[in-house]
Amino acid sequence: MASSYLEMRGLDMQKQLLQADVDELTAQLKLAKQLFEGGVDTEADVELAKTQLESTRAQMIDIGIVRAQLEHIVGTIADYKIPNFSLAPSPLNLALPKIPLGVPSQLLERRPDIAIAERQAAAANAQIGIAISAFYPTIALGASGGFESTHGGTWIQGPSSLWSLGASAMELLVDGGRRHAYTAQARDQFEAAANNYKGVVFLAFNEVEDDLSDLRILEQEDVAQRAAVDSAQRALDITNQEYAGGVVSYLQVLIAENALIQNQRTLANLETAQFTGSVQLIAALGGGWDTNQLPH
Repeated sequence: MASSYLEMRGLDMQKQLLQADVDELTAQLKLAKQLFEGGVDTEADVELAKTQLESTRAQMIDIGIVRAQLEHIVGTIADYKIPNFSLAPSPLNLALPKIPLGVPSQLLERRPDIAIAERQAAAANAQIGIAISAFYPTIALGASGGFESTHGGTWIQGPSSLWSLGASAMELLVDGGRRHAYTAQARDQFEAAANNYKGVVFLAFNEVEDDLSDLRILEQEDVAQRAAVDSAQRALDITNQEYAGGVVSYLQVLIAENALIQNQRTLANLETAQFTGSVQLIAALGGGWDTNQLPH
């Protein structure tokens, strides 16, 4: 539900931007008519101004369709039974959460899938729960674009090399090097549970790494896109001044206005993606990246 809600608020932000563009285009149309009446502009310029205005209004209406669908999703998931349930528009004008450079892998132990896999392994062998809990990799996720041990060296070359040896190596870990008389069935159950646990942990780590990587890339895109919006706004301001002075035709204003609108909407989409990506990261970590939430 969180992602749908954030996407809906992102559309509210886009609609707010388009409303500001409609106000600007309405003023431009008024100016175009005045210049036409004064013999400066042509009738074609007036029609171009009308076209841009109505096209932008159409974009606002189109946003309303998707927003209504997302609102219905939010209401259904939240199980709201209020007649004519609706959420008033509220643009996503919030500060993005600060994502840390690296997060400790212990946070993921809160994930239900990891906890379940660990208990299944413990059920397969009375001692395996101790072994697996003690062996859970202590690494910094996302610190340098990969899995890195907090004790030096890479995880792939370190602890996971023991995992790759399969159940035989784990048995030595469990028994401290002493052989134990497992039945064939117990060995099979042990190996299956241990391999499942390893797979669940690997998958969880990959999800976190992917989410951290995506957020860093989106942050870089956001910086570049903000610069593009600023440049587009300056270009439009200059073009409007030149148009009012009769230096350029309305076609130049139209080009500048379109560039601004598209770049503004791209930026709004990027900001929405960063919010939804942060929610995905919180879920992948099992509930946020606050180290005070580390399991004890």
